[in-house]
Amino acid sequence: MSYFLAFCKSHCGSVLSQYQSLRTEGFLCDVLLKVNGHEFPAHKSLLACTSDYFRAMFKDYTRESKATVIPLKVVSATGLEHILDFIYTSWLSLSLQTLEDTLEAASYLQVPEALALCSRYIVNRIDLENCCFFANVSFKFYLPDALSAAEKYITSNLWRLLEYDLESTELLELNFRSLLAVVKSDHIPKIKELCLLDLVLEWLQYHKSRSKYTTELLQHIRFGLVPVEYLRKVYSHSAVPLTATTKSQIIKAINYHASAFKQPLMQDKYCTLRNPKMWIMLVGGETSNERLVSDILAFDVYNHKWRTATQIPLSLKNHCVCVVGNFLYILGGETSGHESDDNKSTAKMPSNMVHRYDPRFDKWVQIVGMLEHRSQFSCCVVGNNIFAIGGKGGEGSVHASVEVYDIHSDKWIKSKDLPSPIHGHACTVYQKTIYISGGKCAELVNTTKDVYSLNIPNGQWKKQASMSIARFGHQMATVNDGIFTFLGIYEPFCDIEKYDPVRNQWTRLRPLLHDRFCYGLVVVEETVLLLGGKKWQDSCQVPTQNVVGYDTENDCWEEICNLPLPLFGIQCAVLQLSDLPENDLKQQK
Repeated sequence: MSYFLAFCKSHCGSVLSQYQSLRTEGFLCDVLLKVNGHEFPAHKSLLACTSDYFRAMFKDYTRESKATVIPLKVVSATGLEHILDFIYTSWLSLSLQTLEDTLEAASYLQVPEALALCSRYIVNRIDLENCCFFANVSFKFYLPDALSAAEKYITSNLWRLLEYDLESTELLELNFRSLLAVVKSDHIPKIKELCLLDLVLEWLQYHKSRSKYTTELLQHIRFGLVPVEYLRKVYSHSAVPLTATTKSQIIKAINYHASAFKQPLMQDKYCTLRNPKMWIMLVGGETSNERLVSDILAFDVYNHKWRTATQIPLSLKNHCVCVVGNFLYILGGETSGHESDDNKSTAKMPSNMVHRYDPRFDKWVQIVGMLEHRSQFSCCVVGNNIFAIGGKGGEGSVHASVEVYDIHSDKWIKSKDLPSPIHGHACTVYQKTIYISGGKCAELVNTTKDVYSLNIPNGQWKKQASMSIARFGHQMATVNDGIFTFLGIYEPFCDIEKYDPVRNQWTRLRPLLHDRFCYGLVVVEETVLLLGGKKWQDSCQVPTQNVVGYDTENDCWEEICNLPLPLFGIQCAVLQLSDLPENDLKQQK
């Protein structure tokens, strides 16, 4: 015995269409819904099929199951009309003006399909004008997907809202849950913490009943990113009563500002930039016409964008840079006693000055200088200490000295001297051990292949396996468990080498296609970037503008992009910077 099972796609729609015709004609309608003087005839069977509220109402044991007229006091006439239209046609009419009425009816009458359509409408229609309204409506009627989308939009566009909302109160009418989601976020672009603090304080003052939220909101403000003068004003003269917990946070931030030189060691969530992005900082150096560079360029390696981050206090070359606690340190280098109008890099003298840049406030400070004037030296960070190693001093002298800057005490102290004076060498750190390679002990002697290591804190300089190529003015980098050396000046080949600290062994790797020296180097994940520099062309030193990357995992090179202008003698470091508003962002793609 066999049979055939067939399905008609149009049947369901046809049934609804016929129900709608019956409603329009008033035929077989067995219940009349009344709201504020408005009457809506309907069919109990269809209402019970689509609404859990009506299904429960029309059970045999309820009084309403026998009634032919049912008053509804909670919903509006507009909301009920839209939901009935949806029940009978599957079409839901939505607009900003009727959304809340429709949601109220759909929620009260328990029509989940209508709620889902309202949620989708909100997610697809969010913009600057309605995002706060959508967040409040989504919170009121518990639409988690829509609420999450609205809060994400507000967080990402808060800087625009603060400009757009100058004359309105939409942000001040935002529900507590959504405002809390904003201030808790680590990803608020293009907003200074001071603006966020002002917004929270204004929101708390907007209604007296909101004072109970003071601690919960203000505990997520990063007071370390707020200027100290404003912190004192808030602490002493805030119109919002501050709890002991909040006052304690403000005092901690004031103490952070008072301990200027210790700040790199005091980093926590409350002095960490929101929505930071990794930028490669190009510091100092010269342009193709041998002018010293005053602008510090920043490069977004993932989006290939350039921007001018700040200006260096003193134009330099043959200097060193390092980063501690997301503070950029610039050490030594060559500069003249005064800057000429054309900034020409002539008659430069080694310096012992140290400047520190704070990207949180775009602020430079000059800290205590090194014990020695140094250029063509190397520096590195081990723990909380900055090491300055070797280099050239005044009048052509070469240093064997090593000094250490203790950030906690703000002092430079002498460390273990090198086995011999050296300049033009490179250094890196592997597992708290400093490695240096190459360089010269005097101007007119040959470049060396020697490699030395210093184990911190109580070790002595120890000779390690030599490189296969003598190098000067080169660069070193630690990636995973290997140490890499890259090209220097006057090298006959373009080879690079990898050192295994465990085996004390060097291995030659794939060479760069063209020679390069006086470039900047930085490590991003497992790729080593070489930025700018010079190369030999027709027996002349020619600046190069390109950026190349070496993939340490696969031993291969690739072209990344070009610098905005030819630069050489630059030093590079990775720093976390906050976003800037688009009208302030100077970038080159």
